[in-house]
Amino acid sequence: MSDLVFIAFPTEAKAEEVRQRVLALQKEYLITLGDAVVVVKNAEGHIKLNQLINTTATGAMSGALWGTLVGLIFLNPLVGTAVGMASGALSGKLTDVGINDAFMKETAAALQPGSAGLFLLIKKMTADKVLKDLEGVGGVVMKTSFDETKEAQLREALAAHAPPSAA
Repeated sequence: MSDLVFIAFPTEAKAEEVRQRVLALQKEYLITLGDAVVVVKNAEGHIKLNQLINTTATGAMSGALWGTLVGLIFLNPLVGTAVGMASGALSGKLTDVGINDAFMKETAAALQPGSAGLFLLIKKMTADKVLKDLEGVGGVVMKTSFDETKEAQLREALAAHAPPSAA
C-alpha cells in the first residue's frame, strides 16, 4: 500500500529542490515513488501542476510512431504520423498517472498564494535513512496518510536544523 505526503514550501524552487533530493534517494533504492508532483499556487490563486511525466508529449510521440507504421502499410506515412500524433496527444492528455490531478488541485487550494508544495506517492521507503537526508529542508506537512508516529517523525525531520556543512 502506498502512502501520500503533501508538504508546503515557501517557493517553487525549494519544492523542486526537495523533489530532486527525493529522486536522488530513489536512485539509491532508499525510497520507491509512485509519483512526485510540485504544485504551485501563483499570486492570483491559480494552481499549476509540475508533473514528472508529461503524458501529452509521451502520448504524442507514441501515437506518431504507431501512426507512421500504420501509414506505411497504407502507403501514406505523413498522414499516419499526423493522425497518430494527434490521437496520441489527446489520449495522453486524458490519461492520469499517479496521484489524481483533481485531488491535488483541491488539496493545494490550502496553500498561500505565491507558494508551492510537493506531493509524494511513496510505495516503499527506508524511513530512518530518508528522514535523515531530509533533515532541516524546511516545509510544513499539510497532509499525509502516515500513522501518527511516522508523521511526527517527518515533521521533526523537516523542522530540524541541518548540520553545518564543512567548508
